[in-house]
Amino acid sequence: MLDEARSFALTAHGSQMYGDRPYAFHLEAVVGLLSPYGAEAQIVGYLHDVVEDTKISESEIRERFGPLIADCVSLLTDAPGANRAERKASTYARLATVSGATELALVVKAADRLANVRSCIADQRHRLWEVYRKEHPCFRQAAYRDGLCDPLWAELDALLEVSSLILPKKSTRV
Repeated sequence: MLDEARSFALTAHGSQMYGDRPYAFHLEAVVGLLSPYGAEAQIVGYLHDVVEDTKISESEIRERFGPLIADCVSLLTDAPGANRAERKASTYARLATVSGATELALVVKAADRLANVRSCIADQRHRLWEVYRKEHPCFRQAAYRDGLCDPLWAELDALLEVSSLILPKKSTRV
């Protein structure tokens, strides 16, 4: 089912880009971080943005991949809102209530955020890194569960510490 999820997600995202790269770059980064957490986590990793960013519906995910995968994708899909702050506040409120089998969504969300932050650093996207840094305390309070995916959180926490991260300046050489 992992290959099916990958193919499904890549088809759904089509020519969508992740910065200057094809969207597959982001999906593979997330799924790579999820490899220690099993096939279901990786399946959700491939599908985590399809409802939010494509024409795919939650019911299509449910029919094709089952209720747990669909419930996790639903939890990872931002609710509508006037701006990022509203969308994230609603999403974080939902994540704070997650327990049981759908905690799998929290593992995927941590991997997604870590992949995003790593990309910000690699691509020198200072402003977006700062957005993630400012959101981090609320995000962590909502999504962190002790012992669930501590290695992901340890790296994420370290990368978002202002004192430990100096983003390199872009070269101005011609």
